[in-house]
Amino acid sequence: MGIFSFTQEIAMDLGTANTIITLNDKIVVDEPSIVALDRRTDRLLAVGEKARQMHGKTPDNIKTVRPLRDGVIADFYAAEQMMRGLIKMATAKKRLFSPNLRMVISVPSGSTEVELRAVRDSAEHAGGRDVYMLYEPMAAALGIGIDVEAPEGNMIVDIGGGTTEIAIISLGGIVANKSIRIAGDDFTADIQEYMRRQHNLRVGERTAEMIKINVGSALTDLESPPEDYVVHGPNQMTALPMEVPVSYQEIAHCLEKSISKVEMAVLSALEQTPPELYSDIVRRGVYLAGGGALLRGLAKRLGDKINIPFNVAEDPLHAVARGTGIALKNFDKFNFLIR
Repeated sequence: MGIFSFTQEIAMDLGTANTIITLNDKIVVDEPSIVALDRRTDRLLAVGEKARQMHGKTPDNIKTVRPLRDGVIADFYAAEQMMRGLIKMATAKKRLFSPNLRMVISVPSGSTEVELRAVRDSAEHAGGRDVYMLYEPMAAALGIGIDVEAPEGNMIVDIGGGTTEIAIISLGGIVANKSIRIAGDDFTADIQEYMRRQHNLRVGERTAEMIKINVGSALTDLESPPEDYVVHGPNQMTALPMEVPVSYQEIAHCLEKSISKVEMAVLSALEQTPPELYSDIVRRGVYLAGGGALLRGLAKRLGDKINIPFNVAEDPLHAVARGTGIALKNFDKFNFLIR
C-alpha cells in the first residue's frame, strides 16, 4: 500500500461485545465494542480495550457507552465514533490522503430495514465510501470454510454477545433463519442476578463475564470440570467485603433458562427446514460459531437434546470476521452481499 493508494478494503464484524476488523486477510483489530466519551463535550476519549478498562469505574465527567445492544446500533453517535476510532487503528499508516474505504460489515440476519440503514449511515459517516453488508450466519459459514453456494443444506448457530443467529444455508442464500435476542450478554446478566439472589453479592458486568469465562457451563456434569472460581465483592446488606467460591454446576443451573430458549430457537429453525435440506443437516451436523460456542458442554447438550451432532468451529470467536474478509475479497462473485 503506497502513499497514493486511494481505495482501501476493510471487513468488519460489528459485534455487540467485540468488533473485529480484517485487512488483507489478517485480523488487525480485535477490540471490545465500547467507547469512553466526555460527558460535557461528547469528545471521544478512548475506544476498545482502553474504554473497557474504564467501564464501571468512571468519574462524573466521563461516560462509557456500548453503542450496540442486541446486535443493533442503539447509540448512533457513539457507534460512529467507535467505528472511526477502530478504522483509524486498522489503517494507521502514514498517508497524504485519507483513502476511500470499501467496507463489508456483518449484520444480524433478523435486522430490519431501519437497522440496516443505521449501520450503513454510521459506516458512511466513519469514512466508508462503498458499504456492503452481509448476514452474520452467512459470514460465519464462509469463515468456517463451508461452500455456501453448493446445493446442500448447512446449519449455522452463531451465538454472539447480543443475538443468537440460526440459519439454514443452501445455494448462496438463507433458506430458513431465526434470530433471537438471547446470547452472551444475557448469560452475563443471569450470572449477575444469580450472585445477587443466591450469595447476596453485588458483582459488576466485568466480574460476571469473568465468572462465565472461568466456570461457565451448559451441563451440570462435565467430563473435565474447571476449578471453582473465587469472586470478591461487597455484601448487599452490609456492604462488607465477601469472598465466594463459585462452581460450574451453580452456573449451569443459573443459565438453564437462557440456554433452553436457544434450544427452542434451534428446534423452531429446524421446523421451517425443507425435508431435503434436513437430511443434509442430520448427516453433516450443525456448526456452532460465536463466543457463546465456547460455553463448556453446550455442543453436547444441544446434540443430546436434538439428536443431531453439533460441531464447534475451530476458532468460533473469529469465524464471522474471517468470513466477512472472504466476502470482501470475492464481492463481485457473491450476490448475497447487500448493497
